This record gives sequence, structure tokens and C-alpha cells, in this order.
Amino acid sequence: MSKAIIKTAKGDMTVEFYDQDAPNTVANFKKLAKEGFYDGVTFHRVIPDFVIQGGCPFSKDAATAYRAGSGGPGYHIDCELTGGNQYHDRGVLSMAHAGRNTGGSQFFICHSRNNTAHLDRNHTCFGKVIENVDLVDDIRQGDKILGIEVIEG
Repeated sequence: MSKAIIKTAKGDMTVEFYDQDAPNTVANFKKLAKEGFYDGVTFHRVIPDFVIQGGCPFSKDAATAYRAGSGGPGYHIDCELTGGNQYHDRGVLSMAHAGRNTGGSQFFICHSRNNTAHLDRNHTCFGKVIENVDLVDDIRQGDKILGIEVIEG
């Protein structure tokens, strides 16, 4: 399985991707990460005991930060909901969207399973934090992603 390291000022989280279960979503995320798309974006949405969300390019710049949560890469990808591992548990990465098949770059990481069961098979789970998952609890709204290093497996 391929992996990535999401680097923040509070530490690094290592993610293992669900290459088999969500191959197109994983490929899209890795492509954007390798291009530097995520460098400098913030976690613009943080809801305790639910999720931390990032990946909006509008969050990079103070002049466009008011639009954070509404941007993407300029295209949409289809949801992948039929594979295994489509359960939103602690540390799971999932594709955010504004309706089925409208995801692009925004993603979220789950705090716990407590309030996320309704997301199963509605949002594509494409990986899980396997090292330093406690950082999910430390992230606050406005914290930046410094970069994402992709490690091919």
C-alpha cells in the first residue's frame, strides 16, 4: 500500500491509502500532493468529535480565506463507495463534496466513529492515519498543511 506524510506545524501524520478500495480517489489525492496543491492550505473546518477538513485552495491566502470551503482543483471526481473500508472511523481520510460525484481536493479526517456513521458509503474513504493519529485532536481551525510527501509502496 502507498502512504503519505501530512506535515503540519504540530507534527506529521502518516497515512496509509486504500489503494484497492478507492483507486481513483487515492490517485487524485497523490497527484495533487505531488504537484504541491496542498502546500499551505489550512484546515478550514474543525468540528470536535467529528472531523478536521482541509484542501481548499482559497484557504491559502488571507484575501480569499472567506471563501474557504468552496474551492477545489477545477474539476470533480466520482465517488467510490462500493469497495471495502468504506467506514468512517478514527483517523480515516475521506473525500469532502457538495453532493455525489462533486469531490476534488477537499478532504476530511475523522476524530472518532461517534458522529460519522451517516457518512459511510456517502463519502469516499481513501486512507487512514496509521502514525500520530492523536494529532487529529490537536489540529485547530486555521492550522496549515505545510506539505504532503507521497511514499509509493
